[in-house]
Amino acid sequence: MRKGEQTKLRIIEKSAVLFNEKGYTGTTMQDIMDVTGLTKGAIYRSFASKDDIAIEAFQYAGQVLWQHFSEAMAKETTAIGKILAMSDVYQDTAYNPPIQGGCPFLNTAVESDHSFPVLRDHALGAYTQMLDFIQSLLAQGVANGELQAGMELESVASFIFSSMEGGIMASRLTRDNRHVAYARQNIERLLLSYKAQ
Repeated sequence: MRKGEQTKLRIIEKSAVLFNEKGYTGTTMQDIMDVTGLTKGAIYRSFASKDDIAIEAFQYAGQVLWQHFSEAMAKETTAIGKILAMSDVYQDTAYNPPIQGGCPFLNTAVESDHSFPVLRDHALGAYTQMLDFIQSLLAQGVANGELQAGMELESVASFIFSSMEGGIMASRLTRDNRHVAYARQNIERLLLSYKAQ
């Protein structure tokens, strides 16, 4: 990797944590300079604006999170097991989240809703991809006879993802992991209720 590419990656990695912890509006170029140890000129040689950094940092955070999900699901063979493994990635979200600062999707979706439409579009894209993925796991479970036919796939996938994100938010807010545990328990109950006989 060339020096310019290394510098760009360093900015993205450090900024991903910074934006996730402080938010887009709470993060300044000075903050980015401080965490990277780079001058403003060096940063602007890699990125045209703070917006560009935020978008690439969000995409990078999504890749890191997806790696955690992939590793967790690799140990499972069933659709139910894979979905529950995804939930378990955030089991210690209050003190040890997979990405410092919590869930980048949740943080970005809330903050960018009105203030940063371009980043909101990226958050919406990530939401759609995750919803489609969970839906595909459910469809796979139906196809292989693990889950009952006739399940409303989109509805169940939306409930699962919303429950995960809601549990993360509540546990981060209260500094108490019981809320992610409650979400996981109820996702498991729902999935088991659809288990084929």
